[in-house]
Amino acid sequence: MTAGAATTVTRERAEEHLQALVGSPDARLYDDQWAAISALVVERRRSLVVQRTGWGKSAVYFVATLLLREQGSGPTVIISPLLALMRNQIAAAERAGIRAMTVNSTNVEQWDKIHDAIRAGEVDVLLVSPERLNNPGFRDEVLPRLAATCGLLVVDEAHCISDWGHDFRPDYRRIRTLLQDLPTGIPVLATTATANERVTADVAEQLGADTLVLRGSLDRASLRLGVVRLTTAEQRLAWLADHLAEQPGSGIIYCLTVAATQEVADYLRSRGHDVAAYSGQTEQTERLALEQALIEGRVKALVATSALGMGFDASLGFVVNLGAPNSPVAYYQQVGRAGRGGNLPPEGASVVLLPATEDRDIWAYFASLAFPREEQVRETLAVLAEAGRPLGTPSIEPQVDLSRNRLETMLKVLDVDGAVKRVKGGWESTGQAWSYDAERYARVAAAREAEQQAMLDYLTTDRCRMAFLRQQLDDPDVVADPSWTCGRCDNCGGLTLSTSVSETAVAQAADRISRPGVPIEPRKLWPSGLAAIGVDLSGRIRQPAGEGRAIARLTDLGHGAALRGLFAVDQDGRASDGPVPVPLARAMVTMLQDWQPEVDAIVVVDSERRPQLVTDLAAGLARFLQVPVIGRWAVVDLDVGPDRGATNSAQRVAAVSRRSALQLDDAAAVRDARVLLVDDRTVTGWTLTLAARALHDAGAATVLPLVLAVSG
Repeated sequence: MTAGAATTVTRERAEEHLQALVGSPDARLYDDQWAAISALVVERRRSLVVQRTGWGKSAVYFVATLLLREQGSGPTVIISPLLALMRNQIAAAERAGIRAMTVNSTNVEQWDKIHDAIRAGEVDVLLVSPERLNNPGFRDEVLPRLAATCGLLVVDEAHCISDWGHDFRPDYRRIRTLLQDLPTGIPVLATTATANERVTADVAEQLGADTLVLRGSLDRASLRLGVVRLTTAEQRLAWLADHLAEQPGSGIIYCLTVAATQEVADYLRSRGHDVAAYSGQTEQTERLALEQALIEGRVKALVATSALGMGFDASLGFVVNLGAPNSPVAYYQQVGRAGRGGNLPPEGASVVLLPATEDRDIWAYFASLAFPREEQVRETLAVLAEAGRPLGTPSIEPQVDLSRNRLETMLKVLDVDGAVKRVKGGWESTGQAWSYDAERYARVAAAREAEQQAMLDYLTTDRCRMAFLRQQLDDPDVVADPSWTCGRCDNCGGLTLSTSVSETAVAQAADRISRPGVPIEPRKLWPSGLAAIGVDLSGRIRQPAGEGRAIARLTDLGHGAALRGLFAVDQDGRASDGPVPVPLARAMVTMLQDWQPEVDAIVVVDSERRPQLVTDLAAGLARFLQVPVIGRWAVVDLDVGPDRGATNSAQRVAAVSRRSALQLDDAAAVRDARVLLVDDRTVTGWTLTLAARALHDAGAATVLPLVLAVSG
């Protein structure tokens, strides 16, 4: 049989598998699908497929798996960051007779059984979450065996490999090493729907010089894009309440923060809409139930953060973004959740963006979580080197001024760079030289700023919106034909979006988001590792503060805007100071009337940046509650900056312990007193916790914190 004949037979067999996979005898492979399958199965090459969501990238690796297994190859290993995608891929694989299993953080109790099944040849596809690649036991014991015996390696959401990608993940950096260690002849497939030319080139370079790159049109013919620009948060919420029922089918309302998902869902339910909040903080069992309810159309919408990464075949009729993501690429990925499947109206799915003025503040916050400064990295490396033994993250954390998440992310990068190694028991120094690539980090930061500007340009463009997004992704078809238009978006005349909102809806929205009062949950445990930095505190906090109150979070829709303005700093980091603005003073009174705290006295937390603000706040509270101000949590060491340790609990406790002390006008006045502890805002909660501890030690019966704002 000639090579050409063999290829023909393989394509015929491939389409038989495709028909079983999708459940249709008429299914046929696209030319690029077959090109990728042929490269993998016939030529055993590496391929990168950049195609739109819903194009059928998963069909490529499932069909390739079946063909390779028929030839006696080992199981396919799929690395995917989306647990929801894993669950739905397993269901799809089983329909085609593929035996698929997954190893991720939610099924630890099944790992041993799964590994036994792999050794017995009973697994065709193993889906692995990227964080498993950096688990010492998996990396050193399981991964080498999989790499040596697998028939195909698939890297899903491959843009995560590149730190130029909008969703770069340090765990994915381990894939670079995995690719280098693969035996010759094992094909590799990388797939993504959201990679521009720079990301595509970066990923292809990591895959190898002979990589086949297949880039297709990123047009989503089932989507109608539009923007509704409204001035206030009340108007945007009112628009949702008035127009949600008009959106086809079920869908997603994306928000930028967890707090917003809860606030928006609560308001929409009060207006009679069947919605639920969904975020990374939602308990796993509830997340699964909510995802299924959305798939089955049993809810109108999930109000979600980007944690709802639905890479599965849900037939969603709309996506609404309440607030803009920080890049057109990220936005393209989110809107790609809609318009999939066949159960759509003839006109397709609707995609609506409701931008807000506070979007840029939220972008700036997330940008502040970028790779740490060089001195922080060097400090961490020195801690590990001096230890001379593995240290767990909780042991490292008290000794460096980084949050737990940022520390973990940094250590993963350093692991791949060879400066540290994750071992059983934690992290250890390798002693290898390491250089801080400041130039590259600066280029990535500049790219992020350019993406943010492009997102702002999307809001105001009079061009075709789909063409705009495709151009941002360097779609080859739009590059070849810059005059292309979709004919479906609001700028093309294919979608008309009303900007009208009813007075009743605006009033109800205003009432909902202007209602002040956010609980401040007390800290219950001291951070671990304080003894290592000379602080004699550990375990459970003996007398914690009571549940306090703030007017709002800085990220909230209502009073959050006024509070963001109040706590804004100029380009040099200088803060403005003055009395409490009248609208916030009124909100404080409303909150106190709802809360009705029983207090006998007030103690105020000194502020180096805004002394007039906290003095005025405490004086106003004393007049309203008719109780005296009896002391201060005073600054006693100006050498300790007000933000020292703000990103790290142990460092913050140490800094506040040095910086401040309780000073009472009359020590007898605090004994058995119910004290209101007043500050301008709380960031970590440790200032309030340590001040409450000092007040309890001085004899206070209870301590209730009260602040204007909660950061984050």
